[in-house]
Amino acid sequence: MTQTAGISGNQRRKMRSAARLYAVQALFQMEQSDSSVDRVMREFEDFRFGATYDEVEMAEGDVDTFRAICEGAVDAQAKIDQMTDRALVAKWPIARIDPTLRALFRAAGAEMLGDQTPPKVVIVEFVDVARAFFPDGKEPSFVNAVLDHMAREARPEAF
Repeated sequence: MTQTAGISGNQRRKMRSAARLYAVQALFQMEQSDSSVDRVMREFEDFRFGATYDEVEMAEGDVDTFRAICEGAVDAQAKIDQMTDRALVAKWPIARIDPTLRALFRAAGAEMLGDQTPPKVVIVEFVDVARAFFPDGKEPSFVNAVLDHMAREARPEAF
């Protein structure tokens, strides 16, 4: 039985959305601290999912989605980074972009390379994640354009 058994479809969607946000944070943390994927995933699952900080309760994340994205991003990082590079303008290789965006593209790329979630859903979800990190910037539009290009490369049959 999965952890989401007995949970409504709406709650399950919210948990997957939270898992995507947590995956971006975890991938960012891994890059900044040079920590292993297992160590960072354990930390998030033990201390962040559902935790309360300054009287704000963090959402419960879907552990399976979170783990699949994190592990997929690490396992396919070279392929995902190449897809991202091809989607970016020539003067802005992935190494030069904001590390939060780099983590976001890696997380989204991992989910796109799988066959569980339709690419258009992945794009909408990760544009929402970009809005959470960059509420007043142009980054969400940029993320939308890059992810659309990546999705067409990763799963052309879906378009």
